[in-house]
Amino acid sequence: MSQQTDTNRRVVLASRPHGAPTEANFRIEHQHVPVPAEGQVLLRTVWLSLDPYMRGRMSDAPSYVPPVAIDDVMGAGTVAIVEQSQHADYAPGDWVVSQSGWQDFALSNGKDLFKLSGPVLKHPSWALGMLGMTGFTAYMGLLDIGQPQAGETVVVAAATGAVGSIVGQIAKLKGCHVIGIAGGAEKCRYAEEVLGFDKCLDHHQDDLAEKLKRYCADGIDVYFENVGGKVFDAVLPLMNSKGRIPMCGLIASYNATGPSAGPDRLTPFQGAILRKRLRVQGFIITQDYAHRFEEFFRQMSQWVAEDRFVFREDVVDGLDNAPETFIGMLEGKNFGKVVIRVAADQPGEQK
Repeated sequence: MSQQTDTNRRVVLASRPHGAPTEANFRIEHQHVPVPAEGQVLLRTVWLSLDPYMRGRMSDAPSYVPPVAIDDVMGAGTVAIVEQSQHADYAPGDWVVSQSGWQDFALSNGKDLFKLSGPVLKHPSWALGMLGMTGFTAYMGLLDIGQPQAGETVVVAAATGAVGSIVGQIAKLKGCHVIGIAGGAEKCRYAEEVLGFDKCLDHHQDDLAEKLKRYCADGIDVYFENVGGKVFDAVLPLMNSKGRIPMCGLIASYNATGPSAGPDRLTPFQGAILRKRLRVQGFIITQDYAHRFEEFFRQMSQWVAEDRFVFREDVVDGLDNAPETFIGMLEGKNFGKVVIRVAADQPGEQK
């Protein structure tokens, strides 16, 4: 079903998943389009971002943000058009980044909006990717926590994903030797031939640890962690003294229902932190770095204007396809930043 002007489709959390989410955990509802009150705007979603962190919000386990409540709309960043406005700062037709979630229409009081203008409007969906939260996460995690220096070795997990692809390219701009880890030969070729990584290794291969040691002959100075599990097992022994590990995500364990199988990872990890004086720091981009978004946006916009970056999107059409696409993303089926094209609008179009 395509987007309608008089109906608001909402994808809500129907039940909490046990293990990997299924389509039964979601429900699509149809409601009347809300009407903005004084001080509000009505937003119509054009682009919807799907990101791994959303799996955590489907659980009611303690976390850094409250979980999505049962029967509530799934939360997400969006690019939207102001359809109606009762707010002095916004006019119909304005393009904004919002937190409208998995639905066609949403109300906002303007406090969570970021107005789009200038070059970014050539690719509005990039405001959810390399010029949005994805790029912001890569930029601050690598440069503020990882602090790469020219000549150092940087290893990036999920190297062709939304965050990892940006991390590796920034590291190359900083003069580093960059090794990516990705799932499958096609993704590894892309990391080397298109993104410009020095090497990319397939984590599906049994000899990952051996190959990583070969291509990181001088050890690893920065490891940008997106995955966990066996990838981390291969990386840890190669970390150099005073190495840095920005902890961005652990997608290998997001669907876990109990302690991970296999060897004890905690004891060698603790030993390595002590002996090698490693810096290991988790971060939540919106909570730790929101005050530095303009710094990131200014620098990244310049790099993008100079064609310093390649950014691949995995575009899926239709809000109804969001649940299936999200499930596939958690299984590694995506190739690049996952976005749902909810409507086909382009900047400058008038409805």
